[in-house]
Amino acid sequence: MKKVEVVKPSEVEVTPFVLQDFTAKDTETVSSELVSKKELKLLAKELGLAYDDEHIAFTKKLINAYMKKR
Repeated sequence: MKKVEVVKPSEVEVTPFVLQDFTAKDTETVSSELVSKKELKLLAKELGLAYDDEHIAFTKKLINAYMKKR
């Protein structure tokens, strides 16, 4: 059985509910870094993906444009 403590209303602190205290911080504070071809090549090797320089260049442009848009 749980113990219950009875208190007087004057002993209870009431504060307003602030929604921002319980939500994620603004996404504007996140900094985006540009992706390099070297990083993409290493990632492709780690994942075992076949690639060539044309694919890497396209992927780099696509990811960097996406990150700037965010």
